[in-house]
Amino acid sequence: MKITQRVKKILDYYESDNPGTKANLARILMQGKLGGTGKLVILPVDQGFEHGPARSFAPNPAAYDPHYHFKLAIDAGLSAYAAPLGMIEAGADSFAGAIPTILKVNSSNSLSREKEGPSQALTGSVGDALRLGCSAIGFTIYPGSDVAFDMMGQIREMAEEAKSVGIAVVIWSYPRGGNLSKEGETAVDICAYAAHMAAMMGAHIIKVKPPKANLELDAAKKVYDAQKIKTDTLADRVRHVIQSSFDGRRIVVFSGGESKDLEGILAEIRELADGGANGSIIGRNTFQRPREEALSMLGQIIDIYRGKA
Repeated sequence: MKITQRVKKILDYYESDNPGTKANLARILMQGKLGGTGKLVILPVDQGFEHGPARSFAPNPAAYDPHYHFKLAIDAGLSAYAAPLGMIEAGADSFAGAIPTILKVNSSNSLSREKEGPSQALTGSVGDALRLGCSAIGFTIYPGSDVAFDMMGQIREMAEEAKSVGIAVVIWSYPRGGNLSKEGETAVDICAYAAHMAAMMGAHIIKVKPPKANLELDAAKKVYDAQKIKTDTLADRVRHVIQSSFDGRRIVVFSGGESKDLEGILAEIRELADGGANGSIIGRNTFQRPREEALSMLGQIIDIYRGKA
């Protein structure tokens, strides 16, 4: 595997990491149709755990089969495939070495009582990731939750273990709970804060939601106004989130969010790309579509990140 200068520059940002961890980051960055560009498109399939099987897979019944998602990610030329333990185990042998995998090591579910203190259960381990040949672990934190500090303590310990054995760390940083309003979960000041927290906790790859134009915190609003931080367009807001992630020294990818029509997805991806996003991690909007439609959509998304559309 030949490393491009662009990928080498990104790896140089991770100054404390050992060769094993950098090699696993390189595998993700050099994989698929975006390999070598510094851009990523990742398929995450943890929605069955989060929302239930029918809500996740009934719109496209072929997606009940874990092998379907491995094949979709490989055939689309994606950068990596992320899923909880059971989904990775169900295809680990058949697809060993075919695409970098990210083991999602904590999960929630829609049956739990989530209010001020949403959390997730540990459902995988660094040992599982090693056994299954994964390139990274993925972990969700909920900044704002009354139990956010407990989640941060868990990922601090797991990240230390993962890095010690050469496995990269991806943090889903999704503010919710506590005093946050529903609109505040995606406010630009909160998304930027969430990305910064993930960077501070040692994430190699940070996943956040596309930020909206509203501001949640009065103290932050005063600074945004005084410093004239541009937040008018999604591209402006993405630039600010990237700036908040060590001024572009950390990889930041954005979620696909709730189901949208094709034009809505592509319009959002263009703004993400214009704002300097490292890429997208897009699940339901992919696997809930028929396979050929999903492949076509992913091809268009890849072309946008390659600057060809």
